This record gives sequence, C-alpha cells and structure tokens, in this order.
Amino acid sequence: MATEEFAVGDKAVYPAQGVAEVVAIDSKEIMGTTMTFYVLRVLDSDKKIMIPVGKVTDVGLRPIMNDKQLEEVYDILRERDVDLNTQTWNRRYRAYVEKIQTGSPFEIAEVLRDLHLLEFQKPLSFGERKMLNNAKRLLVQELSIAKDATEDAINDEIDHIFAA
Repeated sequence: MATEEFAVGDKAVYPAQGVAEVVAIDSKEIMGTTMTFYVLRVLDSDKKIMIPVGKVTDVGLRPIMNDKQLEEVYDILRERDVDLNTQTWNRRYRAYVEKIQTGSPFEIAEVLRDLHLLEFQKPLSFGERKMLNNAKRLLVQELSIAKDATEDAINDEIDHIFAA
C-alpha cells in the first residue's frame, strides 16, 4: 500500500486516538538526517502528535472513510445475526482492544455492535462499558466528518439502530 499523502488542513484518523487534523508539515534534523513530519492535532483532546511522513502506513494513519466505507460501517452496525464472543470477559476485552487499536472503522463498528448486543443479554462490566463508550466516540467522530453531520445527529442515528 502506498504511503498516504496529507496536506495541512486535512483530517485523518489516527488509530485509538480518533480524528486528527494535519496542522503543519515540519522538517527537523535528527542525528544529521533531515526528516519530514506531519504535525497532527487530535480533535477531541487537542493532543499534538508528530508522525514521520515515511511512517504513516506503519502507524496506521489513514484518510477519513469514503461513502462506500461509510455504508459498510452502517451495515455492520445493523447486522444482528452474529456470534457473540462467549469467552471470559477479560479475553473478550483484549480482543476488543486489539480491534480498536487497528483503527479500522469496520473493526470498531464490530466492537460497538457486539457490546451493544451483549448488553441486551447481561449487564456489561465496567471495562466493557468503557470500551463501548470509546468505540462509539471514535466511530461517531469519524462518521460525523464523513457525513458532514453533527456528532449529536450521528449519536442519535446509532442509538436508533440499537433501539430496534
């Protein structure tokens, strides 16, 4: 996969952190070698992150999902015929953490869906509840930008999908 190119002002998804904006492209000399970095500002935490341009693929930085990917995410959220992970809560939790860390909107949507469906069967543990909230936050952030909608509108859509 070719390295993505981003410009100042672009929004991108940084795995497990959420949507970030490219605020600058900087060059720094490190041990005699000049390296170029994307300077990102994570939207919901204002955290600044510098990523070497050549490491974009390695860290999983990717563009905001397109319309086709957006529809696929909604299909995943609406899917009800799924085998829920019946392992112990801590194994399930580790599997969900791994999925969220991929940064894939599809994996995050699966975590959100599975935890919502599990919640209909039994109360979620504190960790699972936190995981559900984190997955929802990450997905809502990206969906709101991809659809040019407010986060409240996306939250309402997701709540509606799981209310059925």
